[in-house]
Amino acid sequence: MKNVLVIGVGRFGKHLAVKMTELGSQVMVVDKQEERVNDLLGRVTRAQIGDCMDEKLLGSLGVGNFDLCFVCIGGSFQASLEITSLLKDLGARHVVAKADREIHEKFLLRNGADEVIHPERDVALRAAKKYSASNVFDYFELADGFSIYEAGVPDSWERKSIGQLNIRSRFGVNIIAVKRNGKIVPITSADHVFLKGEHLVIAGNTKDCARALEMR
Repeated sequence: MKNVLVIGVGRFGKHLAVKMTELGSQVMVVDKQEERVNDLLGRVTRAQIGDCMDEKLLGSLGVGNFDLCFVCIGGSFQASLEITSLLKDLGARHVVAKADREIHEKFLLRNGADEVIHPERDVALRAAKKYSASNVFDYFELADGFSIYEAGVPDSWERKSIGQLNIRSRFGVNIIAVKRNGKIVPITSADHVFLKGEHLVIAGNTKDCARALEMR
């Protein structure tokens, strides 16, 4: 369980705070708009109205006690930049700041952010990868050039085993699991036989995964 501070609860900050609470974290949210804060009462651990550009208010939160501090300010890059800098000055352990543009990332990192995230860009890239490949249900890029895909079993793979298809040698990818009826079943043997209706969970170089999934 982590102790988390979320500053700014617009659309992204709100979803982040609620989901992290559902996953077991202790989450405090702060926003200067009363309506936004009231909307999260009972859905997060603590909620407070306030402008975190006020150093005294930010200092009163005890930012050094949080494992993670998220700066999710939208519409004002200057505010995001100042709050990120203040958090580090006040002893925040790890600051993750939201950016809308690539140039913002450089300034946020220079002003103390430990990590910078681009929610809209990342969702767009994920959607592009997902919908540009055939029969893909989900996609995650773990690192540059390395991905995990969830996809339907190619027609030509049905009723054949991983060993028969020689998947790793042919494509350079690994089948790490299959998904049946919404449940993930880890693959531990090359003897697994693919069945119609199963979903593959395949990991490897992004281009190799895409090539493998184009098989029919």
